[in-house]
Amino acid sequence: MAIPGNFLSLTTETIDPNTSGWLAKTNCTLNLGTGGRSGDGCLVVKSVAAGEMQARTYSSYPVVTGTTYAAFADASCASVPERIGIRWLNAGGGEINITWGLTTASASSTWHRISVGGVAPVGATAAQVLLSSSPTGAGVNTFYENVYFGWPLRLPGNLLSFNAEQYEVDTSGWAVESNGTVSRTAPMISWPVNWYYSGGEMVTLTVTANGDASALCTERPPVTPGTEYVAFGYLSPPTSTASVWVELRFYDAGGAQISASRSILAAPGTGAYRQIASAVAPTTAATASLAFGITSGTAGQAVRGDGLVVKARTATVLSSEPNDNVVTFSDSNFEQGIGQWTVASGAAAIARSTPWGAQAFSNAYSLTVTSVTATASTLRSGKYPVQELLNFKPRAGLKRVAGGWTAALAMRWYDASDTYLGTITSATAALPSDGQWYWFDVDMTAPAGAVAGQIDLILTATAASSTIQVDDVRLQQVLPSTQVTGRNDTASILLVLRGLSTANLMTVYRILPDGSRSLVRGRQGLLDSVPVTDDTFSVEDYEAPLGIPVAYRVEQVRASTGTLVSWWLTDPVTVDPGDRNYCWLKDPSRPQLNMRLLVKSAPDWEQPIEQSVMRIRGRQTAIVLSGERSGREGPLVLWSQIDGEREALRLLLSSGSPLLWQAAPGMGESDVYVSVGNSAFPRVTTYAPEPWREWTLPLIEVDRPLTGVAGSATWTVQDVLVENATVLSLLARYATVLDLALDQRTV
Repeated sequence: MAIPGNFLSLTTETIDPNTSGWLAKTNCTLNLGTGGRSGDGCLVVKSVAAGEMQARTYSSYPVVTGTTYAAFADASCASVPERIGIRWLNAGGGEINITWGLTTASASSTWHRISVGGVAPVGATAAQVLLSSSPTGAGVNTFYENVYFGWPLRLPGNLLSFNAEQYEVDTSGWAVESNGTVSRTAPMISWPVNWYYSGGEMVTLTVTANGDASALCTERPPVTPGTEYVAFGYLSPPTSTASVWVELRFYDAGGAQISASRSILAAPGTGAYRQIASAVAPTTAATASLAFGITSGTAGQAVRGDGLVVKARTATVLSSEPNDNVVTFSDSNFEQGIGQWTVASGAAAIARSTPWGAQAFSNAYSLTVTSVTATASTLRSGKYPVQELLNFKPRAGLKRVAGGWTAALAMRWYDASDTYLGTITSATAALPSDGQWYWFDVDMTAPAGAVAGQIDLILTATAASSTIQVDDVRLQQVLPSTQVTGRNDTASILLVLRGLSTANLMTVYRILPDGSRSLVRGRQGLLDSVPVTDDTFSVEDYEAPLGIPVAYRVEQVRASTGTLVSWWLTDPVTVDPGDRNYCWLKDPSRPQLNMRLLVKSAPDWEQPIEQSVMRIRGRQTAIVLSGERSGREGPLVLWSQIDGEREALRLLLSSGSPLLWQAAPGMGESDVYVSVGNSAFPRVTTYAPEPWREWTLPLIEVDRPLTGVAGSATWTVQDVLVENATVLSLLARYATVLDLALDQRTV
């Protein structure tokens, strides 16, 4: 699976099917290995003699002076630690210098992440990726794969800069707050192959003297009062018993701290664990920041942090989807305690589960409810905003751990003066004893005058010493389970799915009127048996055909058994192609660049075939040996009408990636994926200021690409503020306003 935004080719990234993307630079030979992570292949770098050995990318990649770039790879070697570097080159191909990442603290045959970030120096026009280790003899193999080089990959929505988030460039993003020193280290930690937002170098707080110690992010991003925020990071404690924490802080306009929400890690070991804090910004809040530290530490102990994030709350902590759950995050996910929940009646006791990851439906913790007697107990939440006469769904994830349980949900309603309006209670159901998580939900209509709702979870232990887990509590306005919307201006269809289960795998097909089906493309590739990460999912289908009804079939398969759990078919929707004299050229991996263009002439298609003709003396008919007839080939002639359209088409064609050509129905042209050859675009007249250009695009039919959707789907004005010190810095990075809107930096 291609890493989104990678400058490297898929072959260079995955070392599949060969090593053609790499060259031996110093003291090594290269071979193709097996047992890789993103495909079977991996790069084997074998030392010729003792001393440092280096391999580099075969190609050089354009860079811009003063711009930050990042590189990472997965590495494996039982005897030698590794490092990764960015080699900066001038216009003549000469080396200016090398920005090296830290060498991994220890060697390991387990795949682990190495990384580096750096700013292109003055005079740099291109860069190469270097892989390095220093064996003590000849014949030592080091393995690499899953290699990335490009602009820094930041978690969507993070208000902190790349350097504060991942600590790859320098130490400026973090500072000591008390009793310690801050440095960068590179512990040997294995990360999932498709996780790109941490790994390699980590910010490290080392305790100076026995006692509390903390580090504080130096950045203060602006926040909006009344908005809920989450802050989190991957913490690596010195021991499993150490009390380490992450804290979300808010500051007023004068810089004074006005609140702090701390979330303490219940570590199961000394690995890296994502710990989350959350809070609603107070009315006087102007900025926010993030801190982490240790309570009652011992001199010399080190706490490490990585993937550090402050962001407005979204549907999940890692997504960019808007949040529609009115239950606060602390009350819903129990990551920093029991939130506002209380035991309104009964003998039950409640506490956050422990340790991290032991009991959780969402993220790492849940609410543990225990009852020593076989009695009923009512757990009561805080109060959350609702609208009168609308349908709301309270919902909770429940898991029976010990004994027996029945459950019911109730909603208590309040008006604007906080007067109690009454309660609606659901039917009671028994929890199965199979140790699985189950959704328990019910639809309820808020009464007239209601502005707030409070959830009662009525749990009855049917045996002594019973335990049940509660997690991912929600209160959401009831919306359709599927929603399809045609967007004529972008020639796309928005598909929204609700009520999904994270225990399932999901497949999404596009269904045409003739019954044919094809997989829909998502962020990570085609949506074929992909894990469900949230109960709500949305995808924009830019490859839907024009002018014909399109429906979608969604299938959910139980991940543990592979059995089909559910499927449903959406209503059809049609994208209006508009004027049939126009067509669409689309980049499946970068849909933000898609364009609608005026057609001068459609291709006169040919289908080449390799043939050998043998004419035998004395025989009337020839003997012909034929290969397979190729796909279609032919020139498409288009007009661009204004300067901006011309530059946008140049940008669309610049990557050389496969494109999708779509013509209006009735034009005798089916949708086709094409590769575009050398393109010419002369003026349509000899008049020098003539804006119109005539583009002749030689098309060759190709297979549908399998890449995911990359680019700027989560690019916001806040990202511009984070990554650019001044407006003037934008002028050097972006050639046009379109480039800025799409985060297509000049290279």
